[in-house]
Amino acid sequence: MLPGLVRATLIFCSNQFKTLENAVNTKSAGFNIVEAVCQGSSKEMGYAQGEGVLKKIHSARHVLAQLEAFRLQQPWWMPYRAYRRLADFKATQFLAQCNNAEMSQRLAGIAEGAGISLPAICLFNAMEPLLSAVGGCTACPGACSTVAVRGRRSVTGEPMVARNFDYLPLVQPFYIVRESRPKGKLRSLEFTTAPLAGAVDGMNEEGLCIIYNYAFTIDEQSNPAPPISIAISEALERCGTVTEAAEWISSRPRCGGGILMLCDASGDVASLELSSTRSYLRRPSAGEDVLFHSNAFSSSTMREVQVPWDAIFTNKAARALRGRSLHESSALRDKRFFQLLEEADVIDVSRLGNIMADHGPGNMPSDNTPCVHGSYWFTTACLQFFPNERRMRVAYSSACCADFEDVTL
Repeated sequence: MLPGLVRATLIFCSNQFKTLENAVNTKSAGFNIVEAVCQGSSKEMGYAQGEGVLKKIHSARHVLAQLEAFRLQQPWWMPYRAYRRLADFKATQFLAQCNNAEMSQRLAGIAEGAGISLPAICLFNAMEPLLSAVGGCTACPGACSTVAVRGRRSVTGEPMVARNFDYLPLVQPFYIVRESRPKGKLRSLEFTTAPLAGAVDGMNEEGLCIIYNYAFTIDEQSNPAPPISIAISEALERCGTVTEAAEWISSRPRCGGGILMLCDASGDVASLELSSTRSYLRRPSAGEDVLFHSNAFSSSTMREVQVPWDAIFTNKAARALRGRSLHESSALRDKRFFQLLEEADVIDVSRLGNIMADHGPGNMPSDNTPCVHGSYWFTTACLQFFPNERRMRVAYSSACCADFEDVTL
């Protein structure tokens, strides 16, 4: 478990809400959606990432000073630079104890390629494992949604997966897509943030897709363990099917909570619910060809380690969240997805995009609609996956105004 000082960095909060209209127009700037091609050994892949997106990594380092919750945990008597150095040290200690050589090499490569200290990179990567460890209801892992369709529910019969990545606009400038080419293993396209060794979402050359939604958990590993994003990258390198990926990820030591949508080229889909100590695999009911989830567990065994359903954010959280229900957004978004998918018999790409862009029955976007427009969270990226075509579509925007870029393995 990370000490409270590092736990405070998990929150990614800011009092000042920044709208996506102020973001850079990446198309007009000649933006290439794949910003880093990482190949070779773990160290070499990390170096390529660090070198390829070094400006984003350095910018992310500066943004730490603007994060409300990080600064709220700073002792009044400690200068900011001393506080940040101490957080760096604690994060480095934590990740070193995870005993994952490939992760350690990749972190070292990112730091070297970006020309930044290893402890600074460790701090960013130590933020992720406990994003969803909110026993005190202080963290804010965001509000993501994922929908998978296949078979008779898909207009082509082939599987499609769509996801909204709902997070803080403050973090959006640090999103990247990288192409990973590990030596002797499977190639993949991965969505992540510039300093992270692991993947948030990805698709490999076999057509296996893995999409990561955060979940709210209270159990912890007895020993330090890598973030779930590391297990995702490992699975994309090694696995070609949903079954293989579920078995691999479930068997790996990990820290934090999440719900992974798994889909492969055969049309197999599953929702893998994870905590630090448990896992549960949910497939569509018999005769069903659609599956969806947001951030709440479905199984009773997983809900035993989920933050209680009536939990609210405490006064240790960002000011915009205090007093709010932790699970309200997940419950309402799940209810709305159920309604929308019941109304749609056969779904094409356009219909799937409209479902993800929905603003509720009254067309009033909020924290609780599939396309999130809140006072705190916002849909900051949208992705679509087509396993049979090995194609991924990406837009760094809200779902209601997504202008996708296509990339194919």
